[in-house]
Amino acid sequence: MARRLPTKSLFAVIGGVLLGSCLFVWGADVGDGKTDAAKATPPATSSDNADVSITPRIKPKPGAPKPEATPRREANIRVDIPLVLINVNVTTPLGVTVTGLEKENFRLFEDKVEQKISQFSAEDAPLSVGLVFDASGSMSNKLNKSREAAAQFFKTANPEDEFFLIQFNDRPELIVPFTNNTEDIQNRLTFSQAKGRTALLDGIMLAMKTMKKAKNTRKAILVLSDGGDNSSRYTESEIKNAVREADVQMYAIGIFEPIASRGRTAEELSGPGLLTELAENTGGKHFPVDNIAELPDVAAKIGTELRNQYVLGYSPSNQEKDGKYRRVQVKLNTPKGLPPLKAYFRTGYYAPKQ
Repeated sequence: MARRLPTKSLFAVIGGVLLGSCLFVWGADVGDGKTDAAKATPPATSSDNADVSITPRIKPKPGAPKPEATPRREANIRVDIPLVLINVNVTTPLGVTVTGLEKENFRLFEDKVEQKISQFSAEDAPLSVGLVFDASGSMSNKLNKSREAAAQFFKTANPEDEFFLIQFNDRPELIVPFTNNTEDIQNRLTFSQAKGRTALLDGIMLAMKTMKKAKNTRKAILVLSDGGDNSSRYTESEIKNAVREADVQMYAIGIFEPIASRGRTAEELSGPGLLTELAENTGGKHFPVDNIAELPDVAAKIGTELRNQYVLGYSPSNQEKDGKYRRVQVKLNTPKGLPPLKAYFRTGYYAPKQ
């Protein structure tokens, strides 16, 4: 009669047989120092990439202590080199825009110290533009031509451009926020009515605040007004500081009565000078217009100037973060055969603070 092994003994025998088989197979594989992966990998030839190596991952023995993880090194590298961009428009003595100049035709100074121009561009980059439209009572006989001027300006737009519309009389109002649809702005201008007083300075301030939401690097505002602010809460000094701090070019079309019939109020007398000062500090221009029939042509000219600007970029040699105002000057090396040229650019910027 066959002797029946206890259940525990039977499992022990089976386990021993299986373990022996596994050890035999393992010994046959590693006895010659090769694993399955090593056998499957042909020896490297001289044509193999010497920079690529395949190292089998060593499996740790049971119970062996885990190797200590290499501590992560925090990245403390910080690149903080400010880049100042200056938009420059170049014209002939007759006001004709000049294109085709090269980097060598420009010299750039900050606080009278010449700077190295590290970036130079003359391409038509996308624009963010705000139209600041005067709808005060004194514009009653000028609204139609002002609308035509806006339409001519928008004809120079590119698909990547964005625009907003601010309309002002007693107070400014954002009528159309940033949009790529210029027809929407023109449709809203159709319903503009001339009434109330003139809050020109408040309109410019609202434009500067709205421009903070711009998507494009190049930013400009176009003011269409007959000047003569008499209803703003902000002062001229506050607006001048705001314009100097913002990297926004300002173009203005001043629609004035002929000098002989121009009003003699202090606001009206100071209007042209104020628009000129604000525009030139930003690198823009003020175009005084006595004949409203010229408005569309002037607006088209401004659009052309914005499309044909040079952009000079430099890292200031003065790296102090003192928050002070730095004066900028651009000089031209006029190519031979050309008349004396004039450069328009923003006159300075505020350095960052600590």
